[in-house]
Amino acid sequence: MQATPATWRMLLDLGWTGKPGMRIISTGEALPRDLADRLLPCAPELWNLYGPTETTVYSALCRVEPGDGAIIVGRPVDNTVLRIVDKRMHPLPVGVPGELLIGGIGLAAGYRGRPDLTAEKFIDDPYSDAPDARLYRTGDLAFWREDGTVQVVGRLDHQIKLRGFRIELGEIESVLGEFPGIAQAVVHCREDRPGDRYLAAYFTHE
Repeated sequence: MQATPATWRMLLDLGWTGKPGMRIISTGEALPRDLADRLLPCAPELWNLYGPTETTVYSALCRVEPGDGAIIVGRPVDNTVLRIVDKRMHPLPVGVPGELLIGGIGLAAGYRGRPDLTAEKFIDDPYSDAPDARLYRTGDLAFWREDGTVQVVGRLDHQIKLRGFRIELGEIESVLGEFPGIAQAVVHCREDRPGDRYLAAYFTHE
């Protein structure tokens, strides 16, 4: 059974206790450790799957085990390559955070009607000998672990994931700034209670 962390949390809060033989798959946004600890007793297997829509759709996965560490995105799926680079597109060593790039046959052709955004996000893969090899720039900040797996630690921009949806906070701030009397607006994703994430807008009057 596959669902977003927000949905899994809702099911657990409603009293769902799992099913023997079920494989639980969490997707859409980061899986918090506290939620993973609640899900692990509900089924024999819990998997965290990672991948943006532009890579159709899952690019990496890992089986989640009990423990105290962060939930990682793991290793690439078949026919997929993960690269972590600095601002100059140089590969980074183990433990050094950089932008996560994804390549392979799962990449989309681009954005419909947005050649500018396509050129920005889908780039040639300088490290592949394959003709027409490309990479998708995820905007995710990640690093290689010693065991060859990948851990995502944040974003390089202000984009967030909320209940499985990608949200550009800057776009909301721009719209709020068009309202009469608002001089400046800032939007932030808050989590005052574990698992209860929501958007909050702050503004100043003219």
